[in-house]
Amino acid sequence: MFEVTFLGTAASTPSAERGLPAVLVQAAGERFLIDCGEGTQRQMLRAGSGFRRLGHVLLTHAHLDHVLGLGGLIASLGLFDVRNTLRICGSGETLRFVQPYLASLFPLPRAPVPLKFVELQPGPVLATGQFTVSCFPVKHRGTESLGYRFDTIARAHLDGDRLAALGVPPGPLRAELAAGRSVVLPDGRRIGPDSVRGPPAAGASLAVVGDTEEADTLIGPVAGADALVIEATFLERDAALAGERGHLTAAEAGRLAAAAKVGALYLTHISGRYDPAEIAAEAGRFFAAVSVASDFDRVSVTASTRQKAD
Repeated sequence: MFEVTFLGTAASTPSAERGLPAVLVQAAGERFLIDCGEGTQRQMLRAGSGFRRLGHVLLTHAHLDHVLGLGGLIASLGLFDVRNTLRICGSGETLRFVQPYLASLFPLPRAPVPLKFVELQPGPVLATGQFTVSCFPVKHRGTESLGYRFDTIARAHLDGDRLAALGVPPGPLRAELAAGRSVVLPDGRRIGPDSVRGPPAAGASLAVVGDTEEADTLIGPVAGADALVIEATFLERDAALAGERGHLTAAEAGRLAAAAKVGALYLTHISGRYDPAEIAAEAGRFFAAVSVASDFDRVSVTASTRQKAD
């Protein structure tokens, strides 16, 4: 399961209700910040998330509304005495902008917290025993933009009926089998873990895309995700303006969600020129399970999201 907190859901201009782009993802006790618009540290405090266990900032691209909050966040981490290393990850182009910006604020390496810059190429980013993170290319106004995907590792659980049929009693023997080790029963029979495992349980998956000017190339990278977070800056009536500025319409986001067969669609990067209900209605013509995210909304992403949609 992944826990998603929307910290900033505005387009390039903040409003009284919406901060600049930032999404917090919690996965198995680790926390990832995707983009860091101005004021993100205040949004984290208002959301009640605090700063502990924040280990990675995953940047989608180098535009100011997505990165300019890094200076304030890092300063706040130092003031709150958060000492773990903060890994700032993004494409080469993004880091070539971010590193000098931060160096102008903090005489590196004497930043308020230890910083590590990680240049990403499309492909794997991180793998733990419980989940993986990968990134994929996104087209947006000639930038080296990236989207991110989180996938839990599917695990096979012990089958209670098989255990009972084989006479494996509850307790230490079952614990050994769950850990992947063979056991010997009191009557001398040897039972291997593969003989008592059920089919692997479906793992949860989450895809997050920042700004993008088209959706066709994203169908593969986000296919089958239980939740897709993506921009919907314009409505279809302003499609020409969307194309000129390198953004999606709500209709395009809805069509992408339907084509990729995701479980739920969460729209963000919302322009103040539109009523959110109109944005949801336009995307909803193509994909029913759609929500327009607001600042401080929290969402739990599980495999059941997609199963319900199917």
